[in-house]
Amino acid sequence: MQFDEQPHRRLNQLTGEWVLVSPHRTKRPWQGKEEAPDVSTLPEYDPHCYLCPGNERAGGAVNPDYDETFVFTNDFAALLPETGEASPMEDGLLVAEHEPGICRVICYSPRHDLNMARLGAERVAGVVDVWCREFAELGARESIGYVQIFENRGAIMGCSNPHPHGQIWATGSVPMYPRMEDDRQRAHLEEHGGCLLCRYLERELSGGERVVFENDSFAVLVPFWAVWPFETMLLPKAHMGAITEMDAAQRNDLADALVRLCTRYDNLFSTSFPYSMGIHQRPTDGGEHTHWHWHMHFYPPLLRSRSVKKFMVGFEMMAMPQRDLTAEAAALRLRELSETHYLDVTP
Repeated sequence: MQFDEQPHRRLNQLTGEWVLVSPHRTKRPWQGKEEAPDVSTLPEYDPHCYLCPGNERAGGAVNPDYDETFVFTNDFAALLPETGEASPMEDGLLVAEHEPGICRVICYSPRHDLNMARLGAERVAGVVDVWCREFAELGARESIGYVQIFENRGAIMGCSNPHPHGQIWATGSVPMYPRMEDDRQRAHLEEHGGCLLCRYLERELSGGERVVFENDSFAVLVPFWAVWPFETMLLPKAHMGAITEMDAAQRNDLADALVRLCTRYDNLFSTSFPYSMGIHQRPTDGGEHTHWHWHMHFYPPLLRSRSVKKFMVGFEMMAMPQRDLTAEAAALRLRELSETHYLDVTP
């Protein structure tokens, strides 16, 4: 099959969903903007930011004068630890369940003006340690079935504050997308006798056309079934069900990979690149999850410049996701980018 010429659809092995790929559409005329690099900067400290050290948050609490990472329970949490009992409707059509949970915020750094790309590997390694600690602590609770660690970067991704931070939502049940990945990975192990993502990563590393880069412990690639234009997946080379299984060297390698990937993203359109990032790992519901291979998803919306966004509309909302830029072409673009941040390049 000529992936770079003919329309085709690709199967997402992790979810069972399909994506339509229309590479011939990249040849259509485009009169988009040619823009200068974004060199706007934020202050190191913003007295009005509710995440900066020493400042009052929206809920009235005051942040400590932290100098590393800082974790707190979200003042406006989407989940609450205690909920009542729901009674199903008699006909079974209107179904609702109470969902207990815990929501926390992780401030990556006291510096207001930095993002993941510019924090440096040492600081990001500290963030990785906090992720591991929080996953272990929250996942050990009997009421928690899944711990979702994620970050929304950029206003167009719904991020309400530019201060470098991420979130954790720990839920009583296993959410829909991790549940889909759980089912698919379990089924693959039962059918093939091996880990789905171990086999997939081996295939990608042997070909290389969708690999962006790798280090000793991790590979970053544009998945074969990517939906977003420059979507990537970060995979550990060793089979691990959760981030807490990493040793010290692997944690440092994860920090290295995160900085290198986010720097490439920023360099793509010379802007602080927006994305939603999340870690998918085994549920914490007490079950056996040896089929799980943890990984990270990056879903960035930018398409042709820092102001041209990919929207899911029309056919994509009513039928199935669709993309014009192939995963192979996107990987090539990302692979060829410098790992020196554009703001650090001397004019």
